[in-house]
Amino acid sequence: MRQVLLIDCADQKGLVAKISAELFNRGVNITSNREFVDPVTRHFFMRTEFEGEFSDGDIVQAMKALLAPGARVRLASPGKKRLVILGTKEPHCLGDILIRCAYNALNATIEAVVCNHDTLGSLVEKFGVPFHFVDHRNTDRAAHAEAIREVVERYSPDYLVLAKYMRILPPEFVSRYPNRIINIHHSFLPAFVGASPYKQAYERGVKIIGATAHFVNADLDQGPIIGQDVIPVNHRYTARDMASAGRDVEKIVLAKALSLVVDDCVFVSGNKTVVFD
Repeated sequence: MRQVLLIDCADQKGLVAKISAELFNRGVNITSNREFVDPVTRHFFMRTEFEGEFSDGDIVQAMKALLAPGARVRLASPGKKRLVILGTKEPHCLGDILIRCAYNALNATIEAVVCNHDTLGSLVEKFGVPFHFVDHRNTDRAAHAEAIREVVERYSPDYLVLAKYMRILPPEFVSRYPNRIINIHHSFLPAFVGASPYKQAYERGVKIIGATAHFVNADLDQGPIIGQDVIPVNHRYTARDMASAGRDVEKIVLAKALSLVVDDCVFVSGNKTVVFD
C-alpha cells in the first residue's frame, strides 16, 4: 500500500536519517522524499512517499517520539480527495476542473457544485455532478453563507474550491474549514485585492497581469499563497481585454494549485506555504 508521510517540526541534526531509519526498520520502502528547512525559523518540513505493510497509528506515534515536542505528523489519506466547488456565473475555471476530474487528470472527485446564480447549472449537469442553486437575493450575507454550509456539509468534502465565486465568505464560515478553502484571485497578489482587479490594473498601467491561488482566511485575499503566474500586457489592452486574457491564467493557476493540494504537496506555515512541486 502506498502512503504519504507529512512532517513539520523544529529542525534538529540528523532528522532525515532518523526518520528514514525508522521507516526502514518497519519494513517499508521509501519511493520519494523531499525536505526543506526554513533558514529563518529553522523549521523542518518533509514529505515522504513509501509503500509496504504498516500500521498507520504506529508509524505516526513512532515519528512523534523521534521529534521535538509540538511536531506535526500525519499520514495523508489515500485515494481521491472530495471537492465541493462554489461558483457564481463565470464558467472557465469551473469547466476546466470538471473536465480534469472527469478524465482523471486531477486526483479528486467533484461531489457537488454550489452557486448563487443558476447560470452554470446546465454545464454542471452535463458531467453528472449535483448542482445546487442557493439564491443570495433577499437574504443577508450570514444567512446565505449558512444556507451554503448546510448544502456543503451533506457531501463531507476534503476541500472547498472557490472557482470565481464572487462573494465574500464571513469569518464564521471560513473558520469551519481552516486551510481547506482554495480561492483563485484574478490578480498577482498582494497587488489589486478585492473587487475589479483588472480595472485597477488598467488604471495603474501595469505591464503584466496574473492570477493567484491561495487558501482563504478571515482577511480578504490575504491567505497563504499556493501558486501564481503572469502574462505580459501593454498599453493597447483595455480592462476588458485584460480580463479576457486573464481567464486562461486563472484556470491554469487554479488547476495547478489544486493538483498540488490534493496530492498532499503543500504545507501551511503561518501565512505562507511550503510547496513540494
